[in-house]
Amino acid sequence: MTYPHPSESHKELVCSAGITEGGEWVRLYPIDYRYRPKNQQFRKYQWIEIGLAEQGARNDNRRESRNPDLESIRLLGEPLSTRDHWRARREIIDRLPHHTRIELEALYESQKVSLGVVRPSEILDLKVEAVDREWKPQWKAALNQFSLFSGPPKFLEKLPYKFSYVFRCADSGEKVHTAMIEDWELGVLYRKEVERLGDEQAAITNVRKKFFDELCGPSKDTRFFMGTVFPYNTWVVLGVFWPPKEIQGSLI
Repeated sequence: MTYPHPSESHKELVCSAGITEGGEWVRLYPIDYRYRPKNQQFRKYQWIEIGLAEQGARNDNRRESRNPDLESIRLLGEPLSTRDHWRARREIIDRLPHHTRIELEALYESQKVSLGVVRPSEILDLKVEAVDREWKPQWKAALNQFSLFSGPPKFLEKLPYKFSYVFRCADSGEKVHTAMIEDWELGVLYRKEVERLGDEQAAITNVRKKFFDELCGPSKDTRFFMGTVFPYNTWVVLGVFWPPKEIQGSLI
């Protein structure tokens, strides 16, 4: 799930990527996740049942986009465990096609493919850049709207920094890719660390430790879940898959 952003028609929206039982990517949008009842607030790696339209909302013609029936959401059991070296999760993710960033761009141009798994050959850095601290005026107005049905709006803090992975793929050569991280978990981690430490730079240091040193460490088999931002076809990192590397057996 991406970090929420304000919406004039839905208060706020989250873009969620998922995989069907048949191994097909889907994009669920729009979802007013924090305004859903608790029994509809799904978590990562959790199977759900949901009604989907044949295509995305409005003019979203990306191959995987589906307009969801939010009232139909039903949670099916607990999120998949990380026990046994993430076995339950790996059984699903390892079967999916893995691409390079260049391959994904070509697939978008030819087939409007806009979601996929990338296994970087080298992760060079996690770049942090300051951005505007305030939502744009129309989004501020949307956040302040009161609804008789959903009550007062929930507080939504804008992140004052942009976090991006810098990496190479097997076919990159000397080319370096930079992709913004839209993962909701990163935003939550940053906010919690600012609240805990009272210092933005210390919070950034801890985000780097988690998302660069730990998730991308030498003991991890790191993959990126990547997708495009509509309507510009900008590829971003929606989430990180970071199971431990499997130890290969040896013969004597």
